Amino acid sequence: MAANSLNRAKQAVRTQVWDALTAADAVHDSSVHGRIPHFKGAEQAAARLAGLPAWQRAGVVKAVPDKAQLPVRARALEEGKTVYMAVPKLATLKPFYLLDPATLTIPPTEAAASRTAAAIAPTVEVDALRPLDLIVLGSVAVNRDGARIGKGAGYSDIEFALLTEAGLVTPETIVVTTVHALQVTQTPIPTTEHDVGVDLIVTPDQTITCPNPHRPSGVDWSALTTEKIATIPALVARQGA
Repeated sequence: MAANSLNRAKQAVRTQVWDALTAADAVHDSSVHGRIPHFKGAEQAAARLAGLPAWQRAGVVKAVPDKAQLPVRARALEEGKTVYMAVPKLATLKPFYLLDPATLTIPPTEAAASRTAAAIAPTVEVDALRPLDLIVLGSVAVNRDGARIGKGAGYSDIEFALLTEAGLVTPETIVVTTVHALQVTQTPIPTTEHDVGVDLIVTPDQTITCPNPHRPSGVDWSALTTEKIATIPALVARQGA
């Protein structure tokens, strides 16, 4: 599928899900279009995730900064897990915030909020991260095969690629997304080589295990424009290494 057709097909799925969430009054956002949905039931999804063996085994978690995943980040810190969270748009050479529960001086629920984390947490380079046991992604839509799409900026895929190249994502690393049931779509989701699939989908009421989700092996430079690379210092550094 040509890039433009693929992007149109992805956007059609996003719009379908955003419309369904809006019609069902299933989000906290005044307008969900263009966002990772802050879905109602996010706390229940986080609690369901926390009951899974993959979560209980995990000591190091990389999580998105979106509001829907705030309960996941807070619970991780409460349970003594180290949490890494990306700097917005990966805009600094040290593109991850380090939230270490052993050094927090404020409650985990406060520390896990993206704005607070930005104010209190040190930033670290990719190579300074510890190997990741669990990666928590936000999604607009996901299907039972593990294919997912975000809001279209592509940063989650770039983060994953950088972390994979650094040896921090292993075959044992579990990739999870927490979503509303309406975000689990039957519509085929077109994917490319650089799109990250998920092992587990967790809704407030259900856990779905995905068969053989796709994982990129590293940065797909051919999919990145010179302009995009220039805005992400970690990519510039890796390209020049």
